[in-house]
Amino acid sequence: MKTTDKILALSEADVDRVIEMAWEDRTPFDAIEAQFGLSEQEVIMVMRREMKPSSWRMWRARVQGRAAKHRATSAVDDARFRSTRQRIVAHNKVSKR
Repeated sequence: MKTTDKILALSEADVDRVIEMAWEDRTPFDAIEAQFGLSEQEVIMVMRREMKPSSWRMWRARVQGRAAKHRATSAVDDARFRSTRQRIVAHNKVSKR
């Protein structure tokens, strides 16, 4: 499947969750790939497509060079990439507050 086909196949809720996970500092790109099948480059494409240009530049500057966004170089190795708002990773539902 082509990259653009993968991105277009995501539902609106999935795109929102990918963006939320990408903004989280402790969520590595590996976790996004495991859950949605999107590589780091594809996540960057989703962020560029869905965000305002100024927001995208701010996110990109923040993520670039950040060790925590890559599991292999991250000092955090306790599997805390799951959001506190996410009940079950497999079902990808946001719990009620």
